[in-house]
Amino acid sequence: MKVTFKLFATLMEHLPPEADRHELPLEVDESTSAYDLIDRFNVPRELAHLVLVNGVYLQPNERELPLKENDVLAVFPPVAGG
Repeated sequence: MKVTFKLFATLMEHLPPEADRHELPLEVDESTSAYDLIDRFNVPRELAHLVLVNGVYLQPNERELPLKENDVLAVFPPVAGG
């Protein structure tokens, strides 16, 4: 199935060169979860602070659930400062 994986700010360095700016379309297995993609691209889980699927925040326990066709997974690091 097709999903889009997006990394922002300092996490963008984990995307491969073929990524278009900050996103990468992927073909994945139907059992793939948010954590599967975070791990696949070597993003430290402690830096995957804000995890959204289709703009909706995923609680840490929801990040193990399978993604669905055409989902957009966006991951942001913690924000420092105020």
